[in-house]
Amino acid sequence: MTTRLALLSILADSRFHSGEKLGQQLGVSRTAVWKHVQALQQLGIDCYSVSGKGYRLAKPIELLEREAILDAMTDTARQLVSQIELHPEIPSTNRHLIDRLGQGVAHGHACLVERQTAGRGRRGRSWVSPFARNIYLSYYWRFEISPDRLSGLGLAIGVGVIRALRQLGIDDAMLKWPNDILWQGRKLAGILLEMSGEMAGPYHVVIGVGLNVNMQDCDVNIDQPWVDLHEIKGEPVSRNRVAGVLLNELMHVTHEFQQNGLSPFLDEWAAADAYAGQTVLIHMADEHIPGEARGIDASGAILVETEAGLRRFHSGEVSLRPRA
Repeated sequence: MTTRLALLSILADSRFHSGEKLGQQLGVSRTAVWKHVQALQQLGIDCYSVSGKGYRLAKPIELLEREAILDAMTDTARQLVSQIELHPEIPSTNRHLIDRLGQGVAHGHACLVERQTAGRGRRGRSWVSPFARNIYLSYYWRFEISPDRLSGLGLAIGVGVIRALRQLGIDDAMLKWPNDILWQGRKLAGILLEMSGEMAGPYHVVIGVGLNVNMQDCDVNIDQPWVDLHEIKGEPVSRNRVAGVLLNELMHVTHEFQQNGLSPFLDEWAAADAYAGQTVLIHMADEHIPGEARGIDASGAILVETEAGLRRFHSGEVSLRPRA
């Protein structure tokens, strides 16, 4: 653990800690403590000092802990996880694993981070990642199946997120094709899959999930309606429990998809389809196509009833928007 992260762990209770005692606990000078506090502030952490009392956080903070995450998982899911990496800050959890694929990263290797400095969503969009507020999770999976069978993987992952949310007491989250999880029309989570491999296999997939947990009072600039678990539940939510429950469901879903493909998840996906039967716009590179959403087919393509008849669209080429 770095000195900075150790300092944050001590301050996490939001009580006053004197600079002298902090220095003793960390084995550094009081000046070094002050410098580390300044660095925490640059991460967006509201830490301040009062003469004669010391340093404290404006509100308690929960850091991710490997054992706490594992405690929220079943024995079967734990066996599917080869390793859990925890980092205070990296550019992107997906990018981190992709860069390590040739360096012995094992099947089922997961990575979580307190803050991403270059978090990414689908189609190159940025993913806002304030420190220790949300879940930023990626994991690696090796598939010994043909790439055409992988086309519905992102939809199965969406079902896994819905299952996790139900365990957390949220029964009304919905799925927006192909990779978003909504609550009352606002974005709660997103999924990003990145794949590589030869036509004959194997295929290497890094699966990333970002889930808003405790974004209250964060100064963030997000260009679409969003919501977090704190607002939905009406109280702060344990990030370690969320991470464990989410990783647990994702392990089960990914393993099941590897064995049986998308078919076991079609009914659950349809039940949570946010735009089934609604008028939508399909955005393509050179045109916008209006129509009525008719769910998905067995491959994961979205079906849209247009003026020209029923059409199928795959996620790599289009995006879906509700039509005002």
